[in-house]
Amino acid sequence: MNLKNLDIHTAVQTAFFLAILGLVLSFWIGIRSIQSGRKLLYYRKRRERIVKGWRLLLLGIILGGSAFFLNQYAEPTVYLFMEPSPTITQTPTITLTPTITLTPTITLTPTITETPSVTATPQLPVAVQTQITSVVTPNPDSVFSPLQFSQELDEDNFPVDSATEFANPVGRLLGFFSYDGMLEGVQWSALWYRLEDDYLICLETAPWDGSTGGYGYSACEPSSDEWLPGEYEVQIFVGMEWKSSGRFTVTGEAPKPTLTNTPTKTLTPTSTITPTPTSTFTPAPTSTRTAVPTSTNTLTPTRTNTPTITNTPIPTSTRRPTLTPRPTDTKWPSPTPQ
Repeated sequence: MNLKNLDIHTAVQTAFFLAILGLVLSFWIGIRSIQSGRKLLYYRKRRERIVKGWRLLLLGIILGGSAFFLNQYAEPTVYLFMEPSPTITQTPTITLTPTITLTPTITLTPTITETPSVTATPQLPVAVQTQITSVVTPNPDSVFSPLQFSQELDEDNFPVDSATEFANPVGRLLGFFSYDGMLEGVQWSALWYRLEDDYLICLETAPWDGSTGGYGYSACEPSSDEWLPGEYEVQIFVGMEWKSSGRFTVTGEAPKPTLTNTPTKTLTPTSTITPTPTSTFTPAPTSTRTAVPTSTNTLTPTRTNTPTITNTPIPTSTRRPTLTPRPTDTKWPSPTPQ
C-alpha cells in the first residue's frame, strides 16, 4: 500500500471515529438535559432544557448516519476521483553516527516549593455573619449561574444590554442570575466590592423568599460619588458558603455630589385683629376697694372675638386673668349720739 492510499484511509477512519464520538456525546448530553429539564418548576426554563435535549438527540442521529456513510462508502467514493499512484521512496545514503554524547552528571532538584497561603475562594465577612437570622440549613446542592450586569430589566425581568463595563454616572446597577435548589427561608447574601481598596459599597442579606429555581437579581444604588473608576466584584453566598461571583468595570470620574439648598418655610404676614382697650390678651386691671360710703361696681372685661388660626407661629399661652372678688357693700354709718 502506497503513502497516498494510506493517508486517505487514515483520514476516513479518523472521521468515522469522530462521528461515533459525537454520536455518543450527543445522546448522553441530550438525555441528561431532558431528565434535568423535567425536574424544573418554571415552564420556560423547563421547555428550553427539553428542546435542547431533543436537538442533541437529533444531532446524534445525524452523526450516526454520517458514521455509517463514512465506514461504507467514503473511501471507495474518494478513489473514484483520486486514483492512487505510486510514489518514490527516498533512501538515505549517508548515516551520521554520533561519536560522543555528553551526559549530565548533576541534576538540580528544587528544595523549596512555594505554597500559596491565600485561597481564591471568597469568605463571608464576620460583620455579615452576625446579621444572619435564618435557622434553615442551606441545601449543599443549590447552584447559582455567573452574574450578568445591567442598568435595567425588561418587562419579563431579564437584563437589557448586559455588559461588563459601565461609564459614569452609573446610578443603579443590577446583578442578574439564575438559580436552582434553593430552600425557602435560608439566608442568602450579595456583597458588592470595589477591588482596588476592598471597599464594600452595597450589602444585601435576608432570608430567601423566592422559589426553588428560576431567575433573580441583586440591586446596588449607592451615592454617585462611590462609583469610583476601577474593577468591582459581586459575591453571592448561601448561608456561609460561596456560590457565584461576577466582575465589572466602571470608567470615568465619579460625579461629585451637589449641595442643594433646602427650602424653608416663609412666614406670610396675615392680618390680625387690633385689640381694643378691653382686650383679653393683656391682664385686666384689678379693681381695688375704695372706702366710700356708697357701694361701687367692678369693671368686667368685655368679650372680644378670638383671631382665627393662621400659619403664623403659635403664640405662647398667657395666664388667664384671675377673678377679682366683688367688694362687699359698705354699711351706711350709723348716727352717733349727740
